[in-house]
Amino acid sequence: MALIVLASASGSPGVSTTALGLTLNWHRPVLLVDADPTGSSAVFAGYFHGTQEPTGGLINLALALREGTLAAALPRETLLLDPEAPAERAPWFLPGIRAHEQAPSLLPLWEPLAEQLRALDRNGQDVIVDAGRLGLAGWPQPLIAASDLTLLVTRSSLPALAGARSWAKMLRDQFAAVGGLSRLGLLLVDEDRRWPAMPTGVPRVRPYTSRHIANALQISVAASVDWQPEAAEVYSHGARKPRKFESSELVRSYRTAVSLIHSVLTSNQAALAHPIGGRA
Repeated sequence: MALIVLASASGSPGVSTTALGLTLNWHRPVLLVDADPTGSSAVFAGYFHGTQEPTGGLINLALALREGTLAAALPRETLLLDPEAPAERAPWFLPGIRAHEQAPSLLPLWEPLAEQLRALDRNGQDVIVDAGRLGLAGWPQPLIAASDLTLLVTRSSLPALAGARSWAKMLRDQFAAVGGLSRLGLLLVDEDRRWPAMPTGVPRVRPYTSRHIANALQISVAASVDWQPEAAEVYSHGARKPRKFESSELVRSYRTAVSLIHSVLTSNQAALAHPIGGRA
């Protein structure tokens, strides 16, 4: 089982849509946790386009924690995202809060919830967390600390990278302090490799490359997503699937990202099992 957290530093780089896209294209049973402290309810308002009745989700779990019944309450608060998905990769969803004012009430929940999420390996289930924007009131920092992989989601423009710089340093310092830098990566949204290289001395106004971004933020790029607004609306707005949706660049990039993320997780697990010096 793996616990993967997606978060952004600034702006709206598409964390919620990307987290949902990865979840619906995941290779194993997976639970998507809406831990966004803004209370946007993006999955209910977008993917379900208002047809699915919201459950209490995290708020109910916070109440269950006070009553000592968190473990029993967790499965009751999850919903099946895609009933047509095969059981071997069924995607589930744990709803978040409905308003940002509720976010501070979740602070006592994050650490015990992290333990419960990690215990889902009994079901062979992975967990993807939409943590929203870093640093907001009630943000799920303990889930980031407990993660097997935290992905800082950013666009590849200069303003986006400028906004990500300070948070990238904070995350680097946090993971380096526990010897876990390999558990931190970047996920780029809208990276465009078609733009030609800029001549020496000419400012780059178009999206930066993976190499430039990794060097600038000092975090390796784990994966990237080729943004296609029309196709993305299937996930973000519950839009009808356009023609050849399953073979679109967006869906193909989600599937490639899933494979790349899996490779990072496998590599990290192998390093833990066979550390340098031969001591486990």
